[in-house]
Amino acid sequence: MRKRTRNSFSYGSMWMSEAPRLSASISSTLESLMTGAASEDFASAPRSISSSSVLTVSTSPSSSASESMSTSESPTDAIKRGASDIHIEPYEKDLRVRYRIDGILYEMMHPPLRLREAITSRCKIMARLDIAEKRMPQNDRIKIKTRISGKVKDLDYRVSVLPTIFGEKIVMRLLDKANLMLDLTRLGFEAESLRKFEQAILKPYGMVLVTGPTGSGKTNTLYSALQRINTPEVNIITAEDPVEFNLAGINQVQMKEQIGLNFAASLRSFLRQDPNIILVGEIRDFETAEVAIKAAMTGHLVMSTLHTNDAPSTISRLMNMGVEPFLVATSVHLVVAQRLVRRICSYCKEPIEQPPAGLVEIGFKESEARHIRLFRGRGCERCSNTGYKGRVGLYEVMEINDDIRELILSGASAVELRNKAIENGMITLRGSGLQKIRDGATSIEEVVRETVK
Repeated sequence: MRKRTRNSFSYGSMWMSEAPRLSASISSTLESLMTGAASEDFASAPRSISSSSVLTVSTSPSSSASESMSTSESPTDAIKRGASDIHIEPYEKDLRVRYRIDGILYEMMHPPLRLREAITSRCKIMARLDIAEKRMPQNDRIKIKTRISGKVKDLDYRVSVLPTIFGEKIVMRLLDKANLMLDLTRLGFEAESLRKFEQAILKPYGMVLVTGPTGSGKTNTLYSALQRINTPEVNIITAEDPVEFNLAGINQVQMKEQIGLNFAASLRSFLRQDPNIILVGEIRDFETAEVAIKAAMTGHLVMSTLHTNDAPSTISRLMNMGVEPFLVATSVHLVVAQRLVRRICSYCKEPIEQPPAGLVEIGFKESEARHIRLFRGRGCERCSNTGYKGRVGLYEVMEINDDIRELILSGASAVELRNKAIENGMITLRGSGLQKIRDGATSIEEVVRETVK
């Protein structure tokens, strides 16, 4: 094993098996933070850093050439590669850096362990966090101005610091407004599901709920819905934690739990602001659910999110919070459950053969399984040899019609609600995934990974 010297950085082989060889640009991604951390002058580090701000550090007194890295190189490189998050993770004998690209984490590099504290301090100061506090989690944002393809862009990313047993783990969520897709027709809705969704958000009152796990694209769907109905004739107010993107013409409020500004308190204030449309970032408790439902029943359109596995389970979740069934039945107009799957790279897409029995097992009809065309990504430079580039949504849209409303009032289970919704034409998450396979948008592996039959 080669011994690491004071003046050298050794990263080794970092990619997971499906990822390509680590390129020179990626290897320098976090080196900018490390060289910045090696400097002792942290006090002057600004929160908003121009791309012209360069930190020059000599790796040894006798070094003939210094290492110059832009402080903004890490987030801009990640955005160019489509990464949504940067993970900096300390372990007992290792320091690991990973990118989340199209929902999958890839190992990028293993910086020297001796720079662990310096990197953490550097990131915390850039985000104006307390570097002396190492026992409690901390969160804030960093804004960076940088030049990409000859254009100056304002990039924003959230910084979350979590104390672990071997040090503080840092996750930076990259937010690039240029990549924010606010067109409902391009998110992945099937035609009938999109019709139902648009019909619900165009109503003057009622509640529309979007459900799914963290990172499933709920915020993007809600922002797209707001953009669809954002006109000068309506007053839109949102309560978010955090506010991810600034939307023109919409009044967005950042939650601050430390001073008592939570979702429930904000909702009560919103009702005195003459709103037409209210967006609540998440319904987490009975108090928030109660105020939101009352707002939906008094002439306001309310949109929010919940964490449930599918659309029918959302109804049961609200009732488990303590909301009366008659309130749920009369206020909720539509529930959308969603997932994100990776899209097959269009540059290296090729047809493949699959035994019909395997297709029948995942949900295709036997007659269809014999004739369906399947595709995969061979892997190329544009998709970093993964075979996937970008993501597309799977949507399960449950409309609360009279049949579903009667079942809710009678205390029906989520299974009964699901069966009735399917009988009424609801496309399930698996069904939406099968349609994406038919369209050649994604692979069987992606649909099976994100949905159940």
